[in-house]
Amino acid sequence: MLAGQEYVEQNLSKYFSLSVPTLKTYFQVSNKYVARKIALVLFPWTHKLWSRQMRRSEVSGVAEGYKSPREDINSPDMYIPVMAFTTYIILSSVIAGLHGSFHPEMLGYIASMAFAIVIFEMLGLKLGCYLLSISNESQLLDLVAYSGYKFIGVILTMTASSLMPSFMLKYTVFFYTFAANAFFLLRSLKYVVLPESSANATTSTTVNHKQRQRRIQFLFMYSFVCQLVLMWVLVKNT
Repeated sequence: MLAGQEYVEQNLSKYFSLSVPTLKTYFQVSNKYVARKIALVLFPWTHKLWSRQMRRSEVSGVAEGYKSPREDINSPDMYIPVMAFTTYIILSSVIAGLHGSFHPEMLGYIASMAFAIVIFEMLGLKLGCYLLSISNESQLLDLVAYSGYKFIGVILTMTASSLMPSFMLKYTVFFYTFAANAFFLLRSLKYVVLPESSANATTSTTVNHKQRQRRIQFLFMYSFVCQLVLMWVLVKNT
């Protein structure tokens, strides 16, 4: 097991800067954090401070990276996205069962479809980041985490439409959760797309006005247009 872990770390780190300790950091959550994070995703309008907090050495005071989710509400985590992803699959199957259309193969189909959407989203994000020369420490894992928060809104939309079958209710919940998720991503991903604009940025890059405008447009397209399409596909698939 140790040899296998070492092999995975050595090979994946070449492409994704992925290591087991780094991945564990994204699961360092508490019950309080989970409750506050879900509330933040659903009601981002009430949040004021969006910058992530730095973890500093107790000896020298030098920045050693960002704080874990348990210590900082603005830090992305993997726990909520993974749980939301799993809940989406189970809830879709339950709803299908209530409508008498469930079959065992549906679990695999729904899981594959949702996973394919996440992969497609990640490829699009990485391509956009590459074309715009956007580089950030632990960028891939942060983007994967942020992409999973959309499932919270999707789950709420599915639940509302199942409990109270109403065309108006379904689309009211959908567009509200979409707008909340889009605003949440727009503010949260600023440190990734525009690192030079944050005082807590881990890298210092110089971006001219034209590049900045393109990055802002990219962030807007991802947060609003891309999320609208992907959340719509996930909801309509159930």
